[in-house]
Parts: sequence; structure tokens; C-alpha cells
Amino acid sequence: MQTTMNYEIKDISLAEQGKKNIEWAQKDMPVLNSITERFKKEQPFKGLRLTASVHVTKETAALCIALKEGGADAVLAASNPLSTQDDVAAALVKYYGIPVYAIAGEDSETYHRHIDCVLNHKPHLVIDDGCDLVATIHGSKRELLDNIIGSCEETTTGIIRLKAMEKEGKLEFPALGVNNSETKHMFDNRYGTGQSALDGLIRATNILLAGKVFVVCGYGWCSRGVAAKARGMGANVIVTEVDPLKALEAVMDGFSVMPISEASKLGDIFLSQTGDINVISVDNLLSMKNGAIVGNAGHFDVEVNVNGLRKHVVEYKNIRPNLDEWVLDNGKSVYVLAQGRLVNLVCAEGHPASVMDMSFANQALGMEFIVKNKGKLENKLYTLPHSVDLEIASLKLKSMGIEIDTLTEEQKNYLNSWSVGT
Repeated sequence: MQTTMNYEIKDISLAEQGKKNIEWAQKDMPVLNSITERFKKEQPFKGLRLTASVHVTKETAALCIALKEGGADAVLAASNPLSTQDDVAAALVKYYGIPVYAIAGEDSETYHRHIDCVLNHKPHLVIDDGCDLVATIHGSKRELLDNIIGSCEETTTGIIRLKAMEKEGKLEFPALGVNNSETKHMFDNRYGTGQSALDGLIRATNILLAGKVFVVCGYGWCSRGVAAKARGMGANVIVTEVDPLKALEAVMDGFSVMPISEASKLGDIFLSQTGDINVISVDNLLSMKNGAIVGNAGHFDVEVNVNGLRKHVVEYKNIRPNLDEWVLDNGKSVYVLAQGRLVNLVCAEGHPASVMDMSFANQALGMEFIVKNKGKLENKLYTLPHSVDLEIASLKLKSMGIEIDTLTEEQKNYLNSWSVGT
């Protein structure tokens, strides 16, 4: 580990490969690239300090570079102890001048110390991936509140926390829920998580999915993607849900739907991605088949109650990177992916750059929206205007060489009139 007053990363000598990986991602992020070019000229963040807690990957590096090009004095910490790409962290420090506090595999104590380190930057703007920065500021770092203009949140989990803060009157600056933007959750969550979660599962296990019983917990946008991809690879998919509408949608989409207490006895593979706690309980884990594989694609390592299961473990066996066999006191074993943390970022590389292009375009424009509206926003959770979604979607289509129709004036008038009927 190399440490200075400015950063804490694993090894600065990894920077050359990290730079290559960042540039590879940027080639597939045309929307964010166009925003970056505008930011260079307009400098919307000049004179502002920005603190980010995100997954330190080549794609998030592109976002941080865009914000720095726009004038931000940026620092970065990891939002997950296991998802950091150490070469990317090194490249951000060496080639882009962005201080990073992140080391792949860091323990919980180091993770929280890194959060404190980046908050010592005294930010005006915050980018969060799970709401740890915002929660820390409102808890133990309240002296920072007066400086902060607002924050952006990327994840479903973080938005759940922000909604709770707003409801209780605890949110003390404006927050923008990027995950609520259609060009984020409809694409990143569905296509990104759908592909990268299975990518992580397969890299960790190298198992064949065809013919397996695959249990997907939840049927939000992330789970829709996982269920569709698993079915596409030949798995027999079961969905568990608590929301009647989502459960009905899963049934109408052709999936089996049942309680987790029943599904736990049938599944070969389990992935949860809901944003809630103990979605797969200790009792569920104990009732699984011998040799069941269990993973989590939600932000925090709480969806599968692996910590509660530990009291039933008689032996831990590391089988291969990010795959551990837990031998239980009931005579069975379960195979745990990534210690219960994010399977797509720990076992694989996260979402493809082309889908993060839209997500991080939302993040970049969200930061600009907060700055432009400084002093005009209430202390509540906002969503970017729908016009921004349309702009991002149009830029993405243009980059793909796809053209679409436009409404004629006659059609516009018809859609906006109550007096013109059939």
C-alpha cells in the first residue's frame, strides 16, 4: 500500500494499465464525452469542491474526469470495499490529478476512514453511491452542512435512504435521485445489472445456467434484467416478490412466482437485488439444497443474511476467487459469492461502458442542475426534468446512427387538443 497526504491506493505503478482501461471505456461513452467537451468550455463547477463515493471503476473514472474538466476540485472514495479496480485508482491519481482513497479488499475500518478522508475536503457538491456520504454528513460531520449545495445519488438503495430522510424532515440539503431518471433505471438497471450480474456469477463459478433453477429475488428493474438474461441462457426462473403489481407483472412475463420460503427449497442459484435487508433469511439459507449458490446484486451486503448464517458454519472453504463453500451444521453446504457483496462488481467488472454512458450523463447533468439552481431548491429529493431524459436518449440514438420520426404540427395539435375527436 502506498500512502501520501493526498491519496491512498494500492500501487501507483498500476497506473499505465488503468489509463488504458479508462480510455477503453471512454470509447464507448459518446454521450458523456460530448458533455465533457461542453464542460471544458463552460466550466460550470469552477471554484467548487466535489466529493464522490462511487465504485472505483473505469466507467466512474470517466464521470470524475468529466466533472474535473468542468472545473471541479474533485476527490474520490470507494462506495464498496471490494469493487475497486486498483489500476483505475492509480491512473486517476497519476494521470488525471484526482486524489483517490480506495483499495480493493479494504476492511470495513479502512472503508469508513476513507469516507472521512474525502469528507475532509469540505465539499460543496456530493456524488453518492449508496448514501454513505450523505448519511455521514448528517450524522457525525454536521459542520460540513453549511458548505453543501446538493448531492446526486446513483442507486436504488441510496434513494430509499434519502426518501426516509426527507420523510422524517432530516434531509438538510437538496438531493437528486439519478436512479429515478428513465435513462438510468430503464437501461442501467435492466440491461447493465442483467448482464453484469450473470457475468460475475459465471466468472466466479463457470457453471452452466441452462437447466438450473434460478431464483431471482425482487422484480424491479434490476431483477427484471437478471430474470430475462437467466431465462435467455436456459435457466428455469422463479421470481419472489412482496409487491402485488410487480409479482403480477412477473407472472404475465412468464415466470413462476412464489414466496422465498418455497423457492429456497427448489433453487440451484439465488440472486437478490431489491435494496432491502434479509431478503434471503437464515431460515431460507438453511432450507436450501446442498450445494446451492447464493449471491447479491444489491448495493449493500445485507440482502442475503450471510452474517446471521455464520453461527451455523462449521467450516469455510475458499474454492476459487470470490467463491466460498460454507459447510453448515445441518450437514449441507452453500456456496457464497463475493462474501455477500455486489456480485457484478466484485466477481466481474460492473456494467458495460455503453450503458453507464447514459447513467453518468445523468450524474454529470444532475450536478450541473444543482449548481444552476443553487438557492432555489428545497431540502428534498428531486428527479431531473423529463426533458433531460429525452436529450440523453436522443444523443444516445444519434451516437448509434439511429434516426426516429418527429411529430408533425397537425399531430402535435391533435395530442394537445380536447375538442378534436375521432
